Amino acid sequence: MANELPSKKWPAVGVGGVWLAGFLLVVAGLAGGAVAQEVSTRTELRVCADPNLPPYSTEALDGFENRLAEMIADELGIPVVYTWWPQTIGFVRNTLAARRCDLVMGTASGEELMQNTNAYYRSTYAMVYRADQDVQPETLADPYWLGKRIGVVAQTPPANLLSFYGLSNIEPYQLNIDTRADQPARRAVEDVASGATDMALIWGPIAGYFAKRQDVPLVVVPLLSDPGPARLQYRITMGIRGDEPDWRHWLNGFIRDHQDEINRLLASYEVPLLDRAGNLIVVDTAAAP
Repeated sequence: MANELPSKKWPAVGVGGVWLAGFLLVVAGLAGGAVAQEVSTRTELRVCADPNLPPYSTEALDGFENRLAEMIADELGIPVVYTWWPQTIGFVRNTLAARRCDLVMGTASGEELMQNTNAYYRSTYAMVYRADQDVQPETLADPYWLGKRIGVVAQTPPANLLSFYGLSNIEPYQLNIDTRADQPARRAVEDVASGATDMALIWGPIAGYFAKRQDVPLVVVPLLSDPGPARLQYRITMGIRGDEPDWRHWLNGFIRDHQDEINRLLASYEVPLLDRAGNLIVVDTAAAP
């Protein structure tokens, strides 16, 4: 969830800080049911997206959300049209709530600024560290991390775990950022690869994608069972306006009917996928869409 949809890009608990400040500004636009009428026939799939936020979406259309949007459009037999806006303060207000587009491809379940579809994947935060270090811990509780330099995006759930485990040598990265200027979570992974930090705690889809693209081998360890005060696993949905029940019903049917294809797509981008019990799902990516 990072003003980069804090609720999606690196999820946080509840509606935090700037999102709460913007909440009242968008409620009327999203609820708008007194005057708005749901579209019955769509001639294009109008997607709200960030143009510079891999692995999710890019203007080059090579993010997994771009590819998922194409799958939906193919099912509908219509083209995809994007409204580009950096996922920072005002993203929902200036896109979905303004009715410039009709679908946000990813947001955490329970996001108050949008109506959620059913979840199409569940993931978790992860540790990222170099494969050549002498110990390869499976949890944050491992004493190996005491005194090590650890990168974390401020105000994300893993930040709360660091003090719980007595880890104080922290390299912070900014949460609320315009993606045209910086991508802190990507930089956190790159800092691990360069040796500037010993480990980073990053939302799994970002951790897996960028770890795979470094010049040195990195290990990605999804956090599945660490005790502590922070929730680390989140269900990710699509986001729509609250006055469109038929659209939500259609999207839920699409997710149900194409879940295996969606899983293969996500796994091909190194997204750690969890089942309802919080266990890792092993996916054969050979037939990824």
